[in-house]
Amino acid sequence: MSAHTIDPRHYQQQLHDKAEQLQQLLQPFSSQVPEVFASQPRHYRMRAEFRIWHDGEQLDYVMFDSETKARIALTEFDPASLLINQLMPRLRDYLRGNNSLRWKLFQVEFLSTTTQQVLISLIYHRQLDDAWLQQAQLLRQQLSDLGQIDIIGRAKKQKLCVDRDWVVETLPINGRDYHFQQVENSFTQPNAGVNKHMIEWALKHTEKSTDDLLELYCGNGNFSLPLAQNFRRVLATEISKTSVASARYNCELNNIDNVTVVRMSAEDFSAVLSGEKDSVRAREAGVADFACRTVLVDPPRAGLDSDTLALVQRYPTIIYISCNPLTLVENLVQLQQTHDVVATALFDQFPYTHHMEAGVVLVRRPD
Repeated sequence: MSAHTIDPRHYQQQLHDKAEQLQQLLQPFSSQVPEVFASQPRHYRMRAEFRIWHDGEQLDYVMFDSETKARIALTEFDPASLLINQLMPRLRDYLRGNNSLRWKLFQVEFLSTTTQQVLISLIYHRQLDDAWLQQAQLLRQQLSDLGQIDIIGRAKKQKLCVDRDWVVETLPINGRDYHFQQVENSFTQPNAGVNKHMIEWALKHTEKSTDDLLELYCGNGNFSLPLAQNFRRVLATEISKTSVASARYNCELNNIDNVTVVRMSAEDFSAVLSGEKDSVRAREAGVADFACRTVLVDPPRAGLDSDTLALVQRYPTIIYISCNPLTLVENLVQLQQTHDVVATALFDQFPYTHHMEAGVVLVRRPD
């Protein structure tokens, strides 16, 4: 079903089908029925991007049918947050009447939060100037009644910010509000409601921990910060410079002082721990002083490489969050040699699509 034609009446059936599919994929490793965490059937996506189509005086958001490639003009977009839907017509109408802002505009991107903040990126096939910036400031004022609005203009090798290039998302997790800086063009979980379920699921399965946590691919601290309450200390690694800066900022924002974030890839970190590589960053972070018995991984779609797989097998407990169950299954072939699967979950980050987010808890068998 195409994203622009979603029908909430079909949601429960597609969720049931996903749960059955995931259970079948995991059957060689676990006989459990996955715990299922549903999405809101509408307005669940905190991010959206649209191409802009110009036709004389007209200007419209468009998407393209994945099968017929037909162009479809949009006045609303049900998967996107309510705030994005409120902004879409207001922004479109303003752009239609403003030559400085619409000239050679070809894409609009929205990054919203559950707390009425939104970042609008306007992307152009031309260089931007002071006149554009002045008009963007006026646009921001015109939209400010809908929430805290920030606007960015992008062109080739150019980026202009009306104010800032980030928003702060606030998620209530197990009775406490956590605040997360989310920067334009950096990875964030797209479905805030399901992300909350993911974090609380990981909290539940680590609540009796007494030692330290190692997290690979930590991003902006999405899991690291809430899970810090269950551990003595958290050692988190991430390769993206922007995400590392956000994770450290978020530690300060939430008054969390037992999380150490190291800018390092999972592959390099594996090499450091195995003694194959030296790292000034690892030494400065005091990596050798951590006593981690739990590891959490949330890798990209390709899953874990062989060296990182070998690394995580060292830890008694593995929390594996996967955006691609097919590579998860490939990784489980090796992990099952030392660990048993004790819990599984389906997190429906992407309703009405074939994409599945899965969670697996593994515990090492006694030697």
